[in-house]
Amino acid sequence: MTAIGASADGPSACPPVPSPLDQLESDAVHVIREAVGESERPVLLFSGGKDSIVLLHLARKAFSPAPLPFPLLHVDTGHNFPEVLAHRDHVVAAHGLCLYVASVQEFIDDGRLRERPDGSRNVLQTVPLTAAIEQHGFDAVFGGARRDEDRARAKERVFSIRDESGGWDPRRQRPELWRLYNARCGPGEHVRVFPLSDWTELDVWQYVARERIGLPALYYAHRRKVFARGGMWLTPGVWGGPGEGERLETRRVRYRTVGDMSCTGAVDSDATTPAQVIAELAACRSTERGATRADDRFSEAAMEDRKREGYF
Repeated sequence: MTAIGASADGPSACPPVPSPLDQLESDAVHVIREAVGESERPVLLFSGGKDSIVLLHLARKAFSPAPLPFPLLHVDTGHNFPEVLAHRDHVVAAHGLCLYVASVQEFIDDGRLRERPDGSRNVLQTVPLTAAIEQHGFDAVFGGARRDEDRARAKERVFSIRDESGGWDPRRQRPELWRLYNARCGPGEHVRVFPLSDWTELDVWQYVARERIGLPALYYAHRRKVFARGGMWLTPGVWGGPGEGERLETRRVRYRTVGDMSCTGAVDSDATTPAQVIAELAACRSTERGATRADDRFSEAAMEDRKREGYF
């Protein structure tokens, strides 16, 4: 008699149990392939930040050895960190990718947008984004948003239907039982796709470490001139800082997230490697956006309000 799980020649080898990172990677690759299979003109939002870099890494894995079957899109506020833009261009050139850039500055120059009194352009990205989606006919837009970032993002499905103006209505979201996704869109609609929905900030960094993914240097500790505003360390720039009474000082900091310089704060840190960042995050009790993004502090529903208008 042969025992279950054994062969006549001896016990059979059990298949290896996938690690949590393996499972997250597999699920994300499945989402990316599913979205591409159901859409006609997908695009990946790529800012050069860590989440979009990880998302691009997964997308390239999903279709390797074939080339990436869709272009990238970045909404440039004009106040982005130079290090991030340089890394964005390096990645695009290194892999021979197609990148579209929608410029907030162009929309301000021709009068379609108006500069805000506080100098922040983060919330101004919505109009150029939706205009680019309409101009190029994109029907599936990949984004690197994660549910752990904000309560509004926790409400969003992996496949998030958007109306003709890019707006989001949580009551219109479709069920996603058994990881079955529906990318069907009506005239003028499109779907936002979030393969990293179930990832955490710690998962992203563990994956960066495992895959040896390069990131802009400002994600690691470095010395930088900053000034204090609203409980955050901000970088000076043409956007309007520092203001009267705000003193510049040189500190050893790093960035947990990157965006418009006017609303993205640094944190004090000595972490110069992915392993050190992981150890730092394991002891941290604040979310990356809650601790370092001023635009999410306007109200408890700040992110949800922007998403209803077409934000990422």
